[in-house]
Amino acid sequence: MSKQKLNSLTSLIAGKTPEPDAGVSGNSVDATSGPTICGDLDIRIDRDAHWFYHGTPIGRKELVKLFASVLQRDDDGTYWLVTPAEKGRILVDDVPFAAVEMEAEGDGKAQTIRFRTNVDEIVIAGKENPIRVDVDLVTQEPSPYVHVRDGLEARLTRSVYYQLVDLGVEEDVDGKLRYGVWSGGEFFVIGSLDDPSGE
Repeated sequence: MSKQKLNSLTSLIAGKTPEPDAGVSGNSVDATSGPTICGDLDIRIDRDAHWFYHGTPIGRKELVKLFASVLQRDDDGTYWLVTPAEKGRILVDDVPFAAVEMEAEGDGKAQTIRFRTNVDEIVIAGKENPIRVDVDLVTQEPSPYVHVRDGLEARLTRSVYYQLVDLGVEEDVDGKLRYGVWSGGEFFVIGSLDDPSGE
């Protein structure tokens, strides 16, 4: 989706694209004054990357993609929709995107893994877009993620994660046998093959 010229979050939430101010495009911010903070927008992204406004699902994919194009994340984990004129907080239960498709090309260290997100962004796993897997200490349930852009991540759907596991190989990492995948010349650990007791 090409960048659109946006000025008002009010118009954005209403699903309208306002007339742009001269010389303002994309999600750039005025370096002198910056956007006006307009508080919480009552927009929520659930764990499955579904978007809600006032508790109601946002059904129009093009509107979700428009929101996603101006989504930013602070270092403290706060998520914002940012236009040249306004900046509003939104709630994200886990991460904002879902990786819904995966393709792999090549073999071994020459392998490239490509993901498509729920907003149709294409992400190639590598140094700039690493894959990570968090494991719940209680349930041992894995939560796999891939970096999309600017600190924003996508959680792999269960089916995509199973595809990723199928590509896994064994590698020695710092003297320990690890299970993971190669992409973009990088090895990403998705599990351990060592005895849990360390023996």
